[in-house]
Amino acid sequence: MINIKVKCFSQVKYALGADELTFQLDDNTTSIDLEKIIRKKAGKKLNNVSLRIAINKKYQKEEIVLQNGDEVVFIPPVQGG
Repeated sequence: MINIKVKCFSQVKYALGADELTFQLDDNTTSIDLEKIIRKKAGKKLNNVSLRIAINKKYQKEEIVLQNGDEVVFIPPVQGG
């Protein structure tokens, strides 16, 4: 088992109702697996919202296997006003 911290900003924060979440996940869980968990937890609130992912403050373009202690941020499109 691994422990992952997810920081929540903008639409993700509002959809999940939290600034930060901690997940205990199976070994070999990938970034895509975690995104599916986040989307399921958010219900329909993140439907049609594209998310970029950063792991340990580095943007990821490809699916990677998460490691114990990783900090993950799902970044929605930039909003302005």
